[in-house]
Amino acid sequence: MADIHLHHNPDQHRYELLVDGELAGFAAYSERGGAICLTHTEIDPGHEGKGYGSQLAARTLDTLRGEGRQVIPGCSFIAGYIERHPEYRSLVAPRRE
Repeated sequence: MADIHLHHNPDQHRYELLVDGELAGFAAYSERGGAICLTHTEIDPGHEGKGYGSQLAARTLDTLRGEGRQVIPGCSFIAGYIERHPEYRSLVAPRRE
């Protein structure tokens, strides 16, 4: 079984999914009005099709929930993940007009 770990890399503004110590993917973010806008997710082609995208989304959202942060789902993958997993909907920051 693979050793999977989420690493926060604040210098590059992203959460990185490491599989057996190797970068498998990341979720990039920016700060917006006190919330974290998840702007882009990417899984390395060598790691696609193994469910790592879902693990990256879940682990990132769980980490942000643990920090008491709100999320702006700025990328379609994260938005779709939250739509399919209603337990994360409470993390979504209210829209500001």
